[in-house]
Amino acid sequence: MSAVQNVGVVGAGVSGLAAAILLAEAGIRVVVYEAKPDLGTLGSGITLQGNALRALDRLGVWDQVRRRSYSFDVTGIRAPGPEAPLVAEMHDNAMGGPDYPATAGMYRPDLAEILVARARAVGAVVRSGTRVTALVQDDDAVTLDLATAGGPDRATHDLVVGADGLNSTVRELIGIGTRPEPNGMGIFRAFVRRPAGADHTELVFGGPSYIAGFCPTGEDTMYAYLVEDKQDRQGLTPAEGSRLMAELARPYGAHWNDIRAQLERGVEHVHYTWFTSHLVPAPWNRGRVVVIGDAAHSCPPTVAQGAAQALEDAVVLGDVLARHDRLADALWTEFHERRVPRAAAVVEVSDQIASWLLAHERGDVPGLHRTISDLVSREP
Repeated sequence: MSAVQNVGVVGAGVSGLAAAILLAEAGIRVVVYEAKPDLGTLGSGITLQGNALRALDRLGVWDQVRRRSYSFDVTGIRAPGPEAPLVAEMHDNAMGGPDYPATAGMYRPDLAEILVARARAVGAVVRSGTRVTALVQDDDAVTLDLATAGGPDRATHDLVVGADGLNSTVRELIGIGTRPEPNGMGIFRAFVRRPAGADHTELVFGGPSYIAGFCPTGEDTMYAYLVEDKQDRQGLTPAEGSRLMAELARPYGAHWNDIRAQLERGVEHVHYTWFTSHLVPAPWNRGRVVVIGDAAHSCPPTVAQGAAQALEDAVVLGDVLARHDRLADALWTEFHERRVPRAAAVVEVSDQIASWLLAHERGDVPGLHRTISDLVSREP
């Protein structure tokens, strides 16, 4: 018998929906509370490496993800400048094993749609427009105070999973003081048409931006990104974001000529965020409440492991909850031993690459990518 029978998951992002799917599959009653009134996810694209694809297969959605994504196994490195000569092509490690591509790019809202549908199909209840305002726990249960469009509500669960992102309310409510800290970088992301021949990720380190890169997401789509010193760019309209990103991209050549032309005409999906980093030290739980995903850890996307680590949090949590018969120290010890060192290693390497770029160093970035791939290719 599972350690819990009734779980509340706060947050309908990748980690929250993954946890909901696995727990509902195990016969546990699951309710997901999402503060946003609309379950549609903002964003452009997402890079999913092999260990993320392996986790998505465990969730029962790999076939759908494969059909709605674009897979490749090479990363190109170009020099900055209008000629943009190709410096190297690296074969990406298949970090999920031989059954999965090395890397898949995907439109982020498509992934969200697939996960929401799967969660509901296996029996989880997903409530949008429902915000957690307070929680109280005792030895047997956790009671949530909820704010909804219809007024205040209350719910009681055996366990609450805080998967509510970087600015986690649950993390604050259980007294964890660790917060995401900006590292000095900001990133533009734009969803654009894929130029002919742009069939795998290419990266440029240097020039006016720290990183200029793109990732194919479909037969004729991809997302492009530029990393700069962080700026106050809140409230940018798509037109303003397109214009600023086009200007920043002006010195880059090769496929960036096509990308820049699209930006100059204006694209619908342009987003800007700051890079952050944090790691909640063990334990991630306080009694019957635990944080996972971005609520527990974040890092610059320099090794493209954010979604993968969030998914792995959910997979391991689902596994230990299904195999243990009660919420006791042994369960939490196993969970933290399997997750905290791995998440910490990803955060450390991601931060190291970002620090080198901020210092305008030319460190062995491909070598660091290989180091992290060796780590995460092993099952969590």
